[in-house]
Amino acid sequence: MVSYIAAELAPQKNNGQIRLYGENGFEGMRKACQLTARCLDALAPMVVPGVTTDAIDKFVFEFGRDHGALPATMNYRGYTKSSCTSINHVVCHGIPNDKPLRDGDIVNIDVTLVVDGWHGDSSRMYPVGQIKRAAERLLEVTHESMMRGIAAVKPGARTGAIGEAIQTFAEAERCSVVRDFCGHGLGRLFHDAPNILHYGRSNEGPEMRPGMIFTIEPMINLGKPHVKVLADGWTAVTRDRSLSAQYEHTVGVTETGCEIFTLSPGGLDRPGLPG
Repeated sequence: MVSYIAAELAPQKNNGQIRLYGENGFEGMRKACQLTARCLDALAPMVVPGVTTDAIDKFVFEFGRDHGALPATMNYRGYTKSSCTSINHVVCHGIPNDKPLRDGDIVNIDVTLVVDGWHGDSSRMYPVGQIKRAAERLLEVTHESMMRGIAAVKPGARTGAIGEAIQTFAEAERCSVVRDFCGHGLGRLFHDAPNILHYGRSNEGPEMRPGMIFTIEPMINLGKPHVKVLADGWTAVTRDRSLSAQYEHTVGVTETGCEIFTLSPGGLDRPGLPG
């Protein structure tokens, strides 16, 4: 049984209830999410062959520090980095290291900055140098999948409408949708109810109501949808080693549709892609 609660009355833990935020919550999320979006914008010229993901991670930490924010991932359940950097066949939760990026790689950079207790969560794909057309097409399909999912957000609809919009488009483009990971509620908590599946049917899932805040972050594979988690306990990869891509926005449900909190102020929501 799904239940909803005014966010100011909810405990500071995920108890399965869906929080409904007011204007103060939306304003707090705007600030946190726009700082994260600015960080991702600033990374665009940095993602080139030869740079290490450790250097990217160091930049994320310093950017947050210089703007009065902290990365939510640092020390989260034992994770020690300020971001996740997922390269090529890594689906998500790739751990930054000292290995340099190579020409032709694609990398997802996932950043969550916490500002005054509010979590701004977003990720983008970055092409490294000159990438192959198949990789470019995967990035295009994945971003469009996310945007179609966002377009399905409106009060009265169910969260399954988001998944149906994503799955229908991605599979029509001969790609697959990862089932093992999903979007999530967000706000004062990093991971909250409800889970946002990136597949499904429009009549499934909780009803969307004004004040809900959550992420939409589809992971789309060129090959099959199956993944496995490596021995480090974090890094998820495609089982068939096919390329994987992900974009992520944080959105809030409004009276008429939704607000995208993490839009790029510099127009770099699809860095390295035309348009």
